[in-house]
Amino acid sequence: MRVRRPAVALVVVGVGLGVAAEFSLYLPDSPGLAAGDFAVGFVFIGAGALALRRSTATGALMAATGVAWFLGGLVGGLVFLHRGPLVHLLLTYPRGRLESRLDRVVVSAAYFDGLVYALGRSNVVTLLLVAAVLAAAIVRYAGAGGAERRARGSALAVTGGVVAVLATAAVARLTEAEADSSLLWAYEAVLVVGAAGLCADLLWARWTQAAVTGLVIDLGDLWSEATLRARLARSVGDPALVLGYWDEGRSAYVDESGQVIALPQPHGDRAVLLVSGKAGGPAAAIVHDPAVLDEPELAEAVTAAVRIAVSNLDLQAQVRAKVEQVRASRRRLVEAADAERRRLERELREMAEPRLQAIAGLLDHSGPETGDARRELDAVQDELGTLARGIHPRILTESGLAAALEELSARLPLPVGLEADGGALPPAVAAAAYFVCSEGLANAAKHAGATHLSLVAKRRNRTLVVEVSDDGAGGADLAGGSGLQGLIDRVEALGGALLVDSAPGAGTVLRAEIPIDRDAPVDEAAKAGAVG
Repeated sequence: MRVRRPAVALVVVGVGLGVAAEFSLYLPDSPGLAAGDFAVGFVFIGAGALALRRSTATGALMAATGVAWFLGGLVGGLVFLHRGPLVHLLLTYPRGRLESRLDRVVVSAAYFDGLVYALGRSNVVTLLLVAAVLAAAIVRYAGAGGAERRARGSALAVTGGVVAVLATAAVARLTEAEADSSLLWAYEAVLVVGAAGLCADLLWARWTQAAVTGLVIDLGDLWSEATLRARLARSVGDPALVLGYWDEGRSAYVDESGQVIALPQPHGDRAVLLVSGKAGGPAAAIVHDPAVLDEPELAEAVTAAVRIAVSNLDLQAQVRAKVEQVRASRRRLVEAADAERRRLERELREMAEPRLQAIAGLLDHSGPETGDARRELDAVQDELGTLARGIHPRILTESGLAAALEELSARLPLPVGLEADGGALPPAVAAAAYFVCSEGLANAAKHAGATHLSLVAKRRNRTLVVEVSDDGAGGADLAGGSGLQGLIDRVEALGGALLVDSAPGAGTVLRAEIPIDRDAPVDEAAKAGAVG
């Protein structure tokens, strides 16, 4: 088993600190007590050095417990200092991460109890603390499943031993019963066995099983806002982990923000795990601490999980591309339909209307007997004009949306407050806004029983906001008519949204928000009319 230099340095420093602590506390008068005390700190530091190979966080907590134990021998006021990292270790094993508010509260209390000598010495506070620690450990164990539940069972067993000894000692002191050195020996024995057992549990692959379980759970949490890199780093216990995706265009690995990442050199402080795609080509690269993925089983599981995640990201990108294609297709259909409307309106205006006017001129010179025919012709002209406006209003093409809305408002029998921005718009956007206003005003005039209408059309950044409101009876429903449903389809095809707010008795507000595509063509005739 390869041991890294930091681990060796940690053991050397721990031995030196332990020898100093034992000479300060027991040596040379009580070599037996010194040996027991030294064994606790040394086992924790040694176990932490070995555990760093599997979990940086867990190994660090083990080593911190041993260091705090020796500091308690050097400084009498810190004799309970080890309780903080010890409880932290027991409540976060095997992943080394606080996962609930209860865990955070109990661990914080343990650190505070260890730092304040008077609290650590209090038997009542000790009993409360060990009860809270045991309860939190049981909750964590009950909430786990599968391999991680078995791994947490080891921590629960050690927690039970520690709690039993500390509670027995506290009760003995409270009842003034005789508490001999056997309780101290029992406490030290529990700590030594517990540290060695948890270290062995990590090294014998239970940590691998738990880490894989946690990784699968984290990667499957679709509602979490955490990135794939953050989830992976959290699962394997390496906060500095870097995840790169293969960019075929740049022939390099890039991070989640699109920045190219440089892979470390071999035999450096960081290692690289390359993940291939389904076709065998490069898919991703994981830059990590060599210790966290040193276990082949864990490395294989991480590789498989990342391959699946990258495949999912590719599928999501393909789905998004398909959705964009559908949106673009719907927009093209709307634009084509508007272009056809404009063509029909222009043909009616340029072909049918002149002929009807010519016939009207002939009738004017034919005598009074043609009066009925002239009246019928006038009715046909009016109906043809109405039809043309319904197909596509001429003024919208020639003068723009503001002028078209002004003409639309003038034809209503109710007062309409109009506030519209000038300026040219893409034809599809202008047409959609016009027909939203036309439908909204018509519905308000016919069905709402309104006495006043309001019409607003304004640009807000790259969005055209159109709002039709009335003071009528309310109770309108978007699903209640085919006209509104058609408007919904038209507006959504342009990437916008159509909303209605119509509480009974409070009037109705019909609101459309339509994006203005920066690259969309602008109707030059309408632009000239709007400016003129």
